[in-house]
Amino acid sequence: MNSLFLLAFIIFATTLFLVVLRPRNLAIGYPATAGALLCLALGITNFSDIYTVWVIVWNATFTFVAVIIASLIFDEAGFFEYLALRLAGAARGHGLGLFIVLLLLGASVSALFANDGTALILTPIVYALLKKVGIQGRHAAPFIISVGFIADSASLPLVVSNLVNIVASNYFEIGFLKYAEVMLLPDVVAIFSSLMLLWAYYRKDIPSQYDYKNVEEPHSVIKDQLLFKMATPSIVFLILAYSLGAIYHVPVAFVAVPTVCVLFTVASFNRRIDTIKILKTAPWQIVVFSLGMYLIVFGLGREGFTQILTDLLTYTSTLPGPLATVSSGYLFASLAAVMNNMPSVMLGNLAIEGLKDPSKLVYVNVVGNDIGPKFTPIGSLATLLWIHMLERKGGIKVTVSQYMKVGFAVGLPVLFFTLMVLWFI
Repeated sequence: MNSLFLLAFIIFATTLFLVVLRPRNLAIGYPATAGALLCLALGITNFSDIYTVWVIVWNATFTFVAVIIASLIFDEAGFFEYLALRLAGAARGHGLGLFIVLLLLGASVSALFANDGTALILTPIVYALLKKVGIQGRHAAPFIISVGFIADSASLPLVVSNLVNIVASNYFEIGFLKYAEVMLLPDVVAIFSSLMLLWAYYRKDIPSQYDYKNVEEPHSVIKDQLLFKMATPSIVFLILAYSLGAIYHVPVAFVAVPTVCVLFTVASFNRRIDTIKILKTAPWQIVVFSLGMYLIVFGLGREGFTQILTDLLTYTSTLPGPLATVSSGYLFASLAAVMNNMPSVMLGNLAIEGLKDPSKLVYVNVVGNDIGPKFTPIGSLATLLWIHMLERKGGIKVTVSQYMKVGFAVGLPVLFFTLMVLWFI
């Protein structure tokens, strides 16, 4: 172990510590920037690496920010609250029915607007809805925690469903359609197994009935009729444009960013929603975080960590049958749980590139880094956002032990089933 490797690891660990704990509400971009500058100063990375890293992360980062802004615009217009109220009415007072439809709504929001969108938008809506129908205390926990779980476990199907997906597909130049073709079936299995296992875990706490008569008329929550009506056509347009763009190798950011600019312009001229609030809420710090953290990981990988991971993957890849896929997936998931899935997927990409035949390992890396974060609260930025929002808006504190009990009881088998399907196809 050389001295630069040790320094790179200390910088990485310190940066991650500050990102996760966020002392004095420190924004995540600042420690990542400080760590990246320190790596440059110590010679772990050089200035040419900045360009190399920017080429890797720009598409992923701007697409992610654009998708989140789109979700915030539709949220301010009342689109997601409308859907939640319609579903609460459709369940007609049956607790299990409400549990199922809210989780399916969470899975849909994650697929189309990224897992962070579910954490930012759906969590407070679900919390407010539960208060209206009188579901509180231990009876509310299954809904709140399960929506947080499904945000990550259901974020597999599309390139835009998770920042992890965008980073991995962009790094290996996997098109939108090719990615979806491989990952749609694993996502269906992840959603179904998550739903069944979460129900089994919380079956005693899910209320049998709730008072759905207290739910207001869904149309009453619509704040901007024009943007509300634009939501569904915009989603259809984005999916079609992503698919067509993939044929001609158009980066997804070239579709997402202009579309969001149109939506934002309409919102600004219509003046029914607060566009300044949307800009302030948007995750701009993730742009800085992505560049800074990738520079740190790039240096750590070059100093020896990538080779260690490549050697481990070389060994797991030789295991017979599904063991190769499953063991590699749990390796990536373990890294995500311990070090957060953004640096984990970055290191995974660098390690996979060193193999002679990466093939399915690219997708295994994505699955491990989408579901593995459920094992610990520090596993993903979406989870950290979700925990922060619960405490700030609802006064609900999810303890580490409470979170990890659900994470291991549900996350481990969900990951196994999803990896098995990925191996089979």
